[in-house]
Amino acid sequence: MFRIAVIDGQGGGIGSLIVKRLREEFAETVEIIALGTNSTATSQMMKAKANKGATGENAIVYNCQRVDLIIGTMSIIIGNGMLGELTPQMARAISSAACPKFLLPLNQEQVHIAGVKKEPLPHLVEELISLVKEYKKEMEKN
Repeated sequence: MFRIAVIDGQGGGIGSLIVKRLREEFAETVEIIALGTNSTATSQMMKAKANKGATGENAIVYNCQRVDLIIGTMSIIIGNGMLGELTPQMARAISSAACPKFLLPLNQEQVHIAGVKKEPLPHLVEELISLVKEYKKEMEKN
């Protein structure tokens, strides 16, 4: 089964929105693993119907090597991102994972990417879902 890790921290609102949309789009054809930097984030993603959830640095480091796709905000690849909740070890594990990373251009770390236009979160999530659909379709062909 196609395994997707959704990584979030703080209150888990963005991660739970992503999990909810993934579940609506793919039903039970994907396994969604909620990886939270804290238990509140994990809990919110589980309420949004992730299949499994785990919390903390070791859970994130361990599971990044065992999924087909990682989804989150740009902060998940920045050491000390999410106001310090995302450790440098987590960022290293996420960014060095062999699977693709689909990132939303939202951040609190004063990192700006040229050419990215500011969009409301719901629009970004819909674009993300379209990318996941295309990627999953390509993976199923191979």
